[in-house]
Amino acid sequence: MTNDIQYMSQQKLENLKEEMGHLKNVKIPTIAKRIDEAKQMGDLSENAEYHAARDEMVWAKSRVIELGHLIDNSEIISEEKSDYVQIGSTIVVKVNGKEKEYTIVGAQEADPITGKISNESPLGSAFLGRKKKEEIQVDLPAGVQVYKILEIK
Repeated sequence: MTNDIQYMSQQKLENLKEEMGHLKNVKIPTIAKRIDEAKQMGDLSENAEYHAARDEMVWAKSRVIELGHLIDNSEIISEEKSDYVQIGSTIVVKVNGKEKEYTIVGAQEADPITGKISNESPLGSAFLGRKKKEEIQVDLPAGVQVYKILEIK
């Protein structure tokens, strides 16, 4: 069986719970009302509003299921400092003569443009469990890169 743990910050978990509440309590009832109103108009085969609302309902219910899975399998990222890179660590590395800073996060919060890399990505998983001053060779789509960990924050 695959590892279904979804690592995330407390804030991300709260955001997911808020989204789920909005879907269940506001969006789905609103869509249900639109579907009911469209049914009142008669012939459903040519009723674009009915088909659009029905498609939106399928999406909303699927999203609720997805959010439920994420919330039920969530594990809050520890903010505890460590000598080893772990999920939640911010690290400074040197690669190709340049210093870069990355924060290792769960897949739900990954945003490589801002330096937040997933623990499941090739780069993020290569850093996990490593310590300061270690050099790591990572096989990336752009080729093998050598990273040296300068600091673990």
